[in-house]
Amino acid sequence: MRITKITATALLSLILAACGGLSGGGTGAGDGGAIEHPTGADELVLRVESSGGFVPVEYNLTRLPSWSLYGDGRIVTEGPQIEIYPQPALPNLLVRRVTEDGVQAILQAARDAGLMDGDVTFPNPCVADAPDTIFTMAAEGSTSVVSAAALGLDGEGACEGVDTEARAKLAAFQNDLGDLERWLPKGSVGVEEPYAVEDLRIFTLAYQGDPNLPQESVKWPLAAPLDSFGEAAEDGLEEARCGTVTGSDLEALRPSLETANQLTPWSSGAERYRLLLRPLLPDEHGC
Repeated sequence: MRITKITATALLSLILAACGGLSGGGTGAGDGGAIEHPTGADELVLRVESSGGFVPVEYNLTRLPSWSLYGDGRIVTEGPQIEIYPQPALPNLLVRRVTEDGVQAILQAARDAGLMDGDVTFPNPCVADAPDTIFTMAAEGSTSVVSAAALGLDGEGACEGVDTEARAKLAAFQNDLGDLERWLPKGSVGVEEPYAVEDLRIFTLAYQGDPNLPQESVKWPLAAPLDSFGEAAEDGLEEARCGTVTGSDLEALRPSLETANQLTPWSSGAERYRLLLRPLLPDEHGC
């Protein structure tokens, strides 16, 4: 009887282990174990963003990451923008949550795409003036940054020095991030909602505007005048200043922001200013 009991217990243990292995595979842990990652609400796990390219300085100052995953499962993305000119002052940011099973599936896909192999740069000398796509991955106790120039613009011809296989994996992974419901575990992806901006970076410049599109001025509602707002910017904009608003100041400013556009003149004292607005994501601070 004792031998039978031990055999049954061992058999039960094997069954449970097998079920555990199947469960781990379903959440994207290829070896049956979870991929370690930061878990804080303001801790970045994975980000996709663009940098460089032939664009004005102002564009780079307000450029946002296209996709960011945080430790609590929140994903912040740029949503569609209405096709009008001038565009609204604030971009359309969206947020949704994924369960830990969904996070694990994303991490496994990131690993398969080569994002956990350390810092790598993939050049493309055959395409000029195109931005770099940058993947930042924080998992398993380290952070990797993978950069690919002109990703998705390889064309059909071969280009010496271009790793087409690695770039194809990165491009496919980037595309998959835009269609999570298709491949993440069922029920792991939440609905998209507007992202509530809690911190806003503001660059102030002398107003020039568009003479063909005159705009109604908006009074700067905060106590600190724009001529002394923040500090002198160090981003290549002459006489520009940069500062951040949050808390009660941001709430006082928000009604004006929601009706302003990118050409709106902001009046403060006897002067008019142009504002470049850059919402800060949970892991970003200051100028």
